[in-house]
Amino acid sequence: MGREPTECGGDRGDGASDANSCRALSSAVIIARTVDALAPDSTTRTPVMAHIPYVPVEEAEGLLAEVYQTCAGRDGAVDNILRIHSLNPRSMKDHLQLYSHLMRGPSPLSRIQREMLAITVSAENDCFY
Repeated sequence: MGREPTECGGDRGDGASDANSCRALSSAVIIARTVDALAPDSTTRTPVMAHIPYVPVEEAEGLLAEVYQTCAGRDGAVDNILRIHSLNPRSMKDHLQLYSHLMRGPSPLSRIQREMLAITVSAENDCFY
């Protein structure tokens, strides 16, 4: 069951409206649930990935372009987990700051312990990364 956006051209988080984001959102079909596709034995479920629209790196402007530059890898690619915030660059910037604080800030846990916790949670949630 998809949800169609009700408005476009809103604030991107940096005070500007983005036509590219609007088009991406308008054309997206967002699926926010898992569909049960039952196999003959009635025990297999097939998850359906949500399609979350994003602004490609080469189309980024303003704050989004700055944040993309900050988090891009050596090859210029931006991880999906960050790219999904591209329709709201402020959210992306805040996500990066939170992650940096949690993984590198003061803590009784070492960086390796924090990474191990992140890997365990990802595995438990069936995240492939």
